[in-house]
Amino acid sequence: MDNNEFQQSNETQVNKAQVNGTQLEAPLTLGEWLITLIILMIPCVNIVMLLVWGFGNGSSVSRKNYCRAALILMVIGVVLSFIFSASIAALFATALNGAY
Repeated sequence: MDNNEFQQSNETQVNKAQVNGTQLEAPLTLGEWLITLIILMIPCVNIVMLLVWGFGNGSSVSRKNYCRAALILMVIGVVLSFIFSASIAALFATALNGAY
């Protein structure tokens, strides 16, 4: 078996790896990740695509998990922003009431 045949058989084994009888899927390529990240840079489209990829069928497990984690972080960021904004508004309201 020459080097080329060994490499092809090794790639086949990697792409069709099995764990406990369940066939694993191939990981996303660099190009697929770049396209994913570029799409997620577009305002409003990113939220829609995070929901589609995170909860829809047909997406890879790694992309699905990434999108779910990104959505969780977005929700945490919105909640923390709301809390911070409310506390700053209360601080200013208190300062303005004390000035009269």
